[in-house]
Amino acid sequence: MDILDIIHVSGYVWKVAKAFHSHREQQEAFAQERLLRILRGEVSAVITGMRRMASQRELKGAELKAVTTACNYFQNNAQRMRYDEYLRAGYPIASGVIEGACRHIIKDRMEQGGMRWTLEGAQAMLNVRSVLASNESDDFNQWRPAEEAKRVHPHRGLVANPNVFKA
Repeated sequence: MDILDIIHVSGYVWKVAKAFHSHREQQEAFAQERLLRILRGEVSAVITGMRRMASQRELKGAELKAVTTACNYFQNNAQRMRYDEYLRAGYPIASGVIEGACRHIIKDRMEQGGMRWTLEGAQAMLNVRSVLASNESDDFNQWRPAEEAKRVHPHRGLVANPNVFKA
C-alpha cells in the first residue's frame, strides 16, 4: 500500500489557498477546510470545488497554474489519498513517524563517533534494535534460542527418543 504523505498534500493545498486569498486568516480557513475534507475521504469533491472556484473567479496566470497543478496532482494520486481508510486502520499518513523511527533505530546507533560497520554487522545490529523497539523482545528471546538449537543440533530429536535406535 502506497500512502501519499499528508504533509506533501498540505503544501499543494496552501499554494491553492494563496492563489484564492490574499489575507492569512482566509488562507488558513481555506486550507483547514480542504485538508479536513481530504482527511475525510472527500478528495474528488475538493478537486471539483477548487476547479469551480478557479472558473468562477476567472483565475489566470500563476494563480490558475497553482490550482490546476494541485487538482491534477490530487486527481492522479487519489488512490494514494484514502486518508479516512488509512486513519481507521491506524496507518501513519505522514512520514514524520517513519523518519523519527529511522533516526531512533538506525542513525542514533549507527552513526556514533568512530563507528565502522560491515553490511553483515550493521544488519545484525539493526535487527536487534528493531526487535527491542517493537516491544517484541520477550517473544524474540524465547524464539531465538529455540531456532539456534535447531540450527546447531539438527538431529537432537534422535537422542531425545531412544526408541528410534531399536530395530
